[in-house]
Amino acid sequence: MNNAQITAKGDAFVMNTYKRIPVAFVKGEGSWLWDADGNKYLDFLSGLAVNCLGYNHPVMVKAISEQAAKVMHTSNLYWVGPQVELAEVLVKQSGLGKAFFCNSGAEANESAIKLARKYAKAKMGEDKYGIITFTSSFHGRTLATLAATGQTKYQKGFEPLPEGFGYAKYGDLEDLEGKITNNTCAVMLEPIQGEGGINVPTAEFLKGVRDLCDKKGLLLIFDEVQCGIGRTGKFFAHQNFGVKPDILTLAKSLAGGFPIGAMVASDEVAEGFGPGDHASTFGGSHLACSTALAVVNHILQDNIMEHNAKMGAYLMGKFKELKEKYSFIKEVRGMGLMIGIQLEADGNWVLDQCQKEGLIINCVGGNGLRLLPPDIITKEEANLAVGILDSVLAKL
Repeated sequence: MNNAQITAKGDAFVMNTYKRIPVAFVKGEGSWLWDADGNKYLDFLSGLAVNCLGYNHPVMVKAISEQAAKVMHTSNLYWVGPQVELAEVLVKQSGLGKAFFCNSGAEANESAIKLARKYAKAKMGEDKYGIITFTSSFHGRTLATLAATGQTKYQKGFEPLPEGFGYAKYGDLEDLEGKITNNTCAVMLEPIQGEGGINVPTAEFLKGVRDLCDKKGLLLIFDEVQCGIGRTGKFFAHQNFGVKPDILTLAKSLAGGFPIGAMVASDEVAEGFGPGDHASTFGGSHLACSTALAVVNHILQDNIMEHNAKMGAYLMGKFKELKEKYSFIKEVRGMGLMIGIQLEADGNWVLDQCQKEGLIINCVGGNGLRLLPPDIITKEEANLAVGILDSVLAKL
């Protein structure tokens, strides 16, 4: 089938939960994708920060093939060797205590919310259940993570949402402190906001949040579903700011495209869960964890993080040159290979034109461009992407 045929069949049989672009990808190699009509694209979105090693990477192909030939899934009623090994890596890299595995970022955040409440009720009192998140945040699409998301556009039509969530202004410590009540048990935030438009806080803000949580006896939850696993130049984004959470959530890049989510907590907080308190049938399977273990070890051992920091700085420099060239570029912000370009123009038009020129990017909020290239991006490919974006912006 070609793009049009796949689109027509999808319209007929697939539920309409995405505003889909009428393109179907059928092949990937490195940083490149090909659609069903044979068109070639440079991918500067990497499956929304998922395909960190690009496409058809030998490390992943080998891990998946070898594990699939052994055993793919048993049950968490028994120990899973690759899960134990992956937990050890994540615990040692984070300096926390125990890990729990699931299948997605929303599930990871759901488990963090449940753990925070369970721990707080046992250790802080039955009235401790409130969690403060931030404006422009995004934590998932389950009812609880939707309630945690600080954007009403995602919540509309799903009311009543689970209670117990409050929202502070991202970057505003005074507003955060004012939102804390006698019921508050935790503060939850993305160290770098992704869906909200690549918003990077100051180190003073994140340190201030940590200090405030310590002062008030609250748990600090970092959602690193999008910004974690080496993308920012450090294994975890919060390591760029010198701040450590009590609970950490991961997904997206963790297995380079294979579905997995993880929640890591300090030893003390992890004791909030006992047998039967939380579970996931498919979470932490042999196949998912062996794939994630291969991806994570490759990132840690092959200078990937240094590459991301270097290429991110290079791209930021190039995009700031475009800002000097085009007055309608309001701001360029980001860290590592997580970059946002704020326009005073129609971002969706720019996205569409870039796609026609063979470059895949993303638009958030109508006038923000989100760029999430894979960790394997080369300088030649970076220059090509900048050139395409430059030619499109020139048309404005």
